[in-house]
Amino acid sequence: MLLLLRHRLNFMMNIRCFQRSFSAASLAPVQLPSPMETHLWYILPNEVKNASLLNQYLEILSPCEKENVFRMRGDQLQRRALLARALVRTTIARYQTNCQVEPRSLKFKKNIYGKPEVEWQDVDGSHLPPLHFNISHTSSIIACGVTVNSAIGIDVEEKQRKLKNNILAFARRYFSPYEVGLLTAISDPEFQRQEFIKLWTLKEAYVKALGRGFSAAPFKTFTIRFRTATQGHLSERRGSEAFDVVVDSFDDPKNLTSNWQFALLELAGSHYAAICIEGDRITEGNGTLPMKLTVRRTIPFVEDECVSGTDAVVAIVGLT
Repeated sequence: MLLLLRHRLNFMMNIRCFQRSFSAASLAPVQLPSPMETHLWYILPNEVKNASLLNQYLEILSPCEKENVFRMRGDQLQRRALLARALVRTTIARYQTNCQVEPRSLKFKKNIYGKPEVEWQDVDGSHLPPLHFNISHTSSIIACGVTVNSAIGIDVEEKQRKLKNNILAFARRYFSPYEVGLLTAISDPEFQRQEFIKLWTLKEAYVKALGRGFSAAPFKTFTIRFRTATQGHLSERRGSEAFDVVVDSFDDPKNLTSNWQFALLELAGSHYAAICIEGDRITEGNGTLPMKLTVRRTIPFVEDECVSGTDAVVAIVGLT
């Protein structure tokens, strides 16, 4: 506790000594995503080490967000919480008309299940875009997905994530019988682990897009199915092959699950990222047209880099 208080005092002293205030004008404006398009922004925490820059991020947080940061135990957890909130605020501020909204002025609310949403306020009579966002993070990456007029859920998981429990035992606890069967049919342990992580990532993205959270939509109450022209596991599907990701809901079979579109990719060479968005899917041939995605690596207020089409973004299923 004393260590935390000392860090907190250092944070506040540094802020008082560093008076430069960053506004939305310091962020490069970005055109809104088109219908059925997703923008994915991510930070690699190991790239953000400058204390002054971290203090600048702290300046744009609300008092409640600052308290949540300081409540975290240890430097790494505090920095990750700070970067996550700074990424959300700086990302959303980029999309305002003429960058009229300051990152620090954004307000948020939560739905009945706790999913955060932007609480839009009129600014000088300007029309604010109907943005939806979702955030996910591990110890080594923080990502924020953005859409317009479409609910979104994202999840990122480390490709080398280790599981303490037996994979099949863990799957039987959380996955549907169909999904357990897919994993059981895989004899290679490493291949099985990779397929488990991909399924988990897709299921997490779907639950977050629903906006209900794990407790309100347990993983075992729905199945992720894949329909492709050539059958096989996820690792065998690449690029623009026609496909469908179908969600079967056991608890609510009348739920319009066909209105959800998925994408799965390898991100930054070290993670799997899943995206789920709501909207009318456009079909062609044997499957759904791939999702349009723009991916940017960022250090807010410092640099942005579009990495779409590079080795940092490798499509597994669902992307153009």
